[in-house]
Amino acid sequence: MQRPAATAGMRHVALYVEDLEACEHFYIDLLGMRVEWRPDPDNVYLTSGNDNVALHRMLEPLSGPQRLDHIGFILNTPEDVDAWYQFLVENQITMKTQPKTHRDGARSFYCFDPAGTVVQMIFHPPLAPAGISKGVLRHAGIDE
Repeated sequence: MQRPAATAGMRHVALYVEDLEACEHFYIDLLGMRVEWRPDPDNVYLTSGNDNVALHRMLEPLSGPQRLDHIGFILNTPEDVDAWYQFLVENQITMKTQPKTHRDGARSFYCFDPAGTVVQMIFHPPLAPAGISKGVLRHAGIDE
């Protein structure tokens, strides 16, 4: 059997969280997501318009190790990375790293949401608007 057509990308992440309200504040009030669906007081589905993050209140301890390394939010320009860093620092969000430009022209930083999930805010040239992406790759000395 042949592999089916390529997926449309990973656009959904579901997280167990202890403090649902604090996580809602982070994703809605700080990152600008909106509620897509709230089936009950212990679950909420958020969206930025092209993705979906499900927050599930942790009602009992999880069994087994957590294997999630981080989740990422795509930004349109390298400058957006620095603006988001400053904004989140001003809102007392705990940072894991400072903004950094990577060899492939990407620029990102990592922070923690209130549940301890590592969140990456990243400008990734192949996912940026075409004109911005090509200019950044050329500036970084990378041939497309």
